[in-house]
Amino acid sequence: MADWDFEVVVVGAGVVGLACAEALSRAGHEVLVLEREARAGEGISSRNSGVIHAGLYYPQGSNKARWCVRGAQLLYEWCGARGVAHRRCGKLVVASADEQIERLRALLEHGRGNGVQLQPCSAEQALRRAPGIRCAEAIWSPDSGIVDVPELVDSLTGALQQQRGQLLCRTPVQAVQCEQTGFTVTTEAGDRLRCRWLVNAAGLGAIELAQRIDGLAAAWVPQAWYGQGHYYRLRGRSPFDLLIYPLPPSHSLGVHLGLDLAGQARFGPDLRWIDAPDYRFDDSRRREFVAAIADWWPGVPAERLEADYVGVRPKISGPGDPPADFQLQDATHHGLEGLVNLFG
Repeated sequence: MADWDFEVVVVGAGVVGLACAEALSRAGHEVLVLEREARAGEGISSRNSGVIHAGLYYPQGSNKARWCVRGAQLLYEWCGARGVAHRRCGKLVVASADEQIERLRALLEHGRGNGVQLQPCSAEQALRRAPGIRCAEAIWSPDSGIVDVPELVDSLTGALQQQRGQLLCRTPVQAVQCEQTGFTVTTEAGDRLRCRWLVNAAGLGAIELAQRIDGLAAAWVPQAWYGQGHYYRLRGRSPFDLLIYPLPPSHSLGVHLGLDLAGQARFGPDLRWIDAPDYRFDDSRRREFVAAIADWWPGVPAERLEADYVGVRPKISGPGDPPADFQLQDATHHGLEGLVNLFG
């Protein structure tokens, strides 16, 4: 059994964990990242829309609103400086019927209150940007965009390693013991890693990891909920070169149109509450999917929709509950000096 000493151990090599690790190593700390998968970015980071959100939806003053708005700025700066492929393609948020206009206008003012640059669009203006959609009125978000997630993951990993940070993949954490001067992290292989600070950025596994931290009171560990989402791709050329979102329902942003940098259009995600992460594709939802898209794009060619992939979103509020804010817990919350938990 080997023993190592590090200032900081970050658990989770998704975009969030790598960004934390890169910033800490750039500040001069000795950082080790532990990842249970075979490669960095194989969890939530590789199974989402790849969208850079502007921050218009979230409650004003919330962590989600503040971090999304500032995070988008920082992400564009990072991608520009590091040569990560991205595009500020913009997004239309569409009210497809007159009865939705009041809610759309409220969202416009709400987003502006979050500090997001937004423009109201008449139906005619929206149709010039996206011919063929059903639109009574819309919001144009010029700062929404897309990013090549694998390139982003590689750039963060490369920067971390250039700063002498380390990444260990295929290294699940079995247990964490709180010590007087920090933490002892035990891996499933039996290795023990001593550190002064521990950052739990394990994504889908963050709550499970928190439950394994000896000394962390159960009151500080939220219940885990999992939102499964399916994505369909559109075979052939997309008629759109921007993001298109319906007016959002609760708990999700609705079945929207996303793009990658090659121009491939995808629709999703839907939302199905599940008990544990499950990546099996259920094509029986196709009819519901087509109906959701047809609400704002009546001419959707259903025969060109192909099953693509499934993502799972970690949530700390369940069906019927108001959406919970992101939680960043440190010693001022749980009393364990040096422990940071990232939930939601």
